[in-house]
Amino acid sequence: MLPSSSLGMVLLTISVSLENHHEKLFFIALYIASVGDGGHRPCLQTFAADQFDDGTAEERDAKSSFFNWWFLTQVFAAISAVFFLGYLQENVGWNKAMALQTIVWIISLSIFLVGIKRYKKQSPTGSPFTNIAQVFVAAFRKRHVKATLHHAHGVSEQHTDQYRFLDKAMMMDEDEASSNVKDPWRLCTMNQVEEVKILLGLIPISLSCVMFAVVQCQLSTFFIKQATTMQRSIAPNFKISAASLQGVVGIVILFCVPIYDRVFVPIARKFTGQRSGITFCQRIGAGLVLSVLNMVVSGFVEAKRIGVCNQHNLMDNPNAEVPISIWWLLPQYVIIGTSDALTVIGFQELYYDQMPEEMRSLGAATLSVVFGIRSFVNNGIIAVVVAISSRFGDKWLQNNLNKAHLHHLYWILAGLSAINLCIYVHIANAFVYKKVHTVRPNNDGSGCSNKERYIFSVITVSCFGC
Repeated sequence: MLPSSSLGMVLLTISVSLENHHEKLFFIALYIASVGDGGHRPCLQTFAADQFDDGTAEERDAKSSFFNWWFLTQVFAAISAVFFLGYLQENVGWNKAMALQTIVWIISLSIFLVGIKRYKKQSPTGSPFTNIAQVFVAAFRKRHVKATLHHAHGVSEQHTDQYRFLDKAMMMDEDEASSNVKDPWRLCTMNQVEEVKILLGLIPISLSCVMFAVVQCQLSTFFIKQATTMQRSIAPNFKISAASLQGVVGIVILFCVPIYDRVFVPIARKFTGQRSGITFCQRIGAGLVLSVLNMVVSGFVEAKRIGVCNQHNLMDNPNAEVPISIWWLLPQYVIIGTSDALTVIGFQELYYDQMPEEMRSLGAATLSVVFGIRSFVNNGIIAVVVAISSRFGDKWLQNNLNKAHLHHLYWILAGLSAINLCIYVHIANAFVYKKVHTVRPNNDGSGCSNKERYIFSVITVSCFGC
């Protein structure tokens, strides 16, 4: 998939460099780059994390920190792209900006390939979906068999009491007990069953993060629209763009991640005994709490803006600049950056740690799916709000932002997020973590040191960060 992304980048550069308008080539290049991006983006993070050896405590602790620094380098690359490449595109030219981006991409890919002989690689072991299907089929076939662990196949301390109906997949009848040949579609191991249970437990956690993603969606929509109506001058002859405050989110993350990793985690580890300081679900939950707070604060800030509009008789003039500083929006950007540093990284850690080894890249892709679903959910909420408000004669979210009742929408999102948080707490409390972590020793002697792995993460993230 990396060659596909490289080809897409080259074609994009060519399409914006030619004098004539080459719209078809431009969209073909976008599709090719998207296919490559969708293929390597979830796999790259998982592959990098696989370079750590779970067999030692030092390596396990380093892996926990890895996800923090991985996300940090992503944000740093994104901020660099927004400010530096954005400047080049506007002041130098799209062709030169795209050419530079393509060169950086190819250099990053080349550096990644230099160390290809030293990376730890896992050989394919078959489709993980087959193992999942076998558990459900075996459980269905033995739905009338009494579940007794004394007659189970591969019983160990891994066994959990969740989803007990799946336990029948590992129950042995008389024929299976006396036979040396086991049909995998009738009899599954304890490990198979427990992995499926974990997957079923992760699904509601993923769904409960959709509302968090909906709140984050306001960052690139209504937050910017609010900013366009406010005073943006920070000097007599200099006015910042309405979208520039989005860079604050990245800056907040750049500060939050090191503080969390180097200060909070060591302190929390002393009290909890967790190598990650707090559990993954607790970290996600902390971000969800901030998500609720973010919408409450955003609602009050918008109410303040509307109050200023009323004072200056600007309610019917949507294009007028409201005499209120854009810096009133700063708190909600800070909160959204902090919640990102908690929930997004916690989500990535949870899925990598709990997913079956064969499905870890799929787990990494789940976050992208959640953020993809958010657009549909967000549009659905807006459509319902507009439809209901229109029936009562005072349409919300109209083109005139001063009469759009945006603060009411924010408080509705705060209420929905609070309900979602309560549901999440119930789900997280019921979630059962893996009891046994798989140790995969490095037999080929090709492993890397912790320092080399961090360098690896910084270099490879530039392959997609920009």
